[in-house]
Amino acid sequence: MHPALRTLVSILTLAPAASISPSAQTLEILPAVELVVHANPGQAFSLLASRDLQSWTTLRSATVAGSQPARILVAAADAGPSASFFRVETNAVRDINALLEPIRAANRLPALAAGVVLSNRIVALGAVGWRKAGITSAPVRLEDKWHHGSLTKSMTATLAGILVEQGRIRWDSTLAEVFPDWAPRMNEPWRNTTLEQLTSNRGGAPGDLSASGIWSVLWNFAGTPREGRRLLLERVTALPPASPPGTRYEYSNAGFALAGHMLESVMDQPWEDLLRERLFQPLGMLSAGFGVPAAPRYIDQPWGHQWINGNAVPVEPGTSADNPPAIGPAGTVHCSILDLAKYAALHTHGHDHESGLLRRSTLLKLHTAVPDNANYAHGWTEVSRPWADPGKAYTHSGSNLQWYSVIWFAPARQFAVVATCNLAGSANPHPGATATDQVAGAMIREFLP
Repeated sequence: MHPALRTLVSILTLAPAASISPSAQTLEILPAVELVVHANPGQAFSLLASRDLQSWTTLRSATVAGSQPARILVAAADAGPSASFFRVETNAVRDINALLEPIRAANRLPALAAGVVLSNRIVALGAVGWRKAGITSAPVRLEDKWHHGSLTKSMTATLAGILVEQGRIRWDSTLAEVFPDWAPRMNEPWRNTTLEQLTSNRGGAPGDLSASGIWSVLWNFAGTPREGRRLLLERVTALPPASPPGTRYEYSNAGFALAGHMLESVMDQPWEDLLRERLFQPLGMLSAGFGVPAAPRYIDQPWGHQWINGNAVPVEPGTSADNPPAIGPAGTVHCSILDLAKYAALHTHGHDHESGLLRRSTLLKLHTAVPDNANYAHGWTEVSRPWADPGKAYTHSGSNLQWYSVIWFAPARQFAVVATCNLAGSANPHPGATATDQVAGAMIREFLP
């Protein structure tokens, strides 16, 4: 347990909560628990429940306290059978703005944010700069939402792991099995492409959809994201794969989009809804959503920026400011830096412990690089780093050419760092990638002995 951790135990009573039954249009009173948390501003707190004071279940993961007591209403059904005891765990969260600001300024970023996880606790957070370049009246806040691009890939693979554990799909389920109506029209090698191959960038999906014209078709598609993924399936699999499925690594947004479409098809529920219900809600990632986080014409959230001629140029929020929604499973998730740290904590802690959401064996599979696959696993790259010893480090970055995010975690050290900024571009390396790497290095030096 981290030395900053302290525990409070409270026994609470049930309070009624009202809801309208949609079928009968009558008022239904449901039992609920209201918890008032008196944590110091800047502390992180988590809510746990138990019926025997021995086994505890996390109901609400790390939340940063504000200036007023937090009031949390929890449905009794969510607390588990006969839950009578509730515990609030709090730990200090260090403000790292002073470490972030020099890095932001040196790389000329509009804004920069980061978080650090130690021993399954979020121990540091910071956010510096402005939501839009040149608008100093709109500083970023810790609760602001950032676009995380290809960090979405590991989330789609994690969702796949959840559904595999539930018996809804298999890692070796094929495109032909999941889409039997389309299988006769697939180019033959596609029929045996598996979910596991697609989530490891080994399914034969092309790395570039521009040459075939499919990318422009997706840009102009007016249907739902799920319908767009069906269109992607039909257009991609009508052509020969980029390589025989299962034979070669090729980083592919299309491959992860196909994997997401497999999941939503077997569940008959859009990938976006599945990710919310099966991953975001259990982790308490209440800020998570899809696409650019800001509304058009408003500076209510950070804007994305492109690096053009040595300057950060803001990009107006809207549908044209992100990848096509059909590509969602490969790269459209946004969330706060706190919620991204919660996600990193799941993979860090779950690598060596049972997480409650996924079995340890499943997380190990997601993290373990596929042989002859450029060290790529399932949404993660497995690497050796001295600071991660005695184990490996795992990482992935994400960008839609206007934002840049990165996660690094070392399970043997129970350490993770997440960093994000609202600037990217085609320059290699660009300031966003440079700055987030510098943040990761600074946090490793600061928090690992």
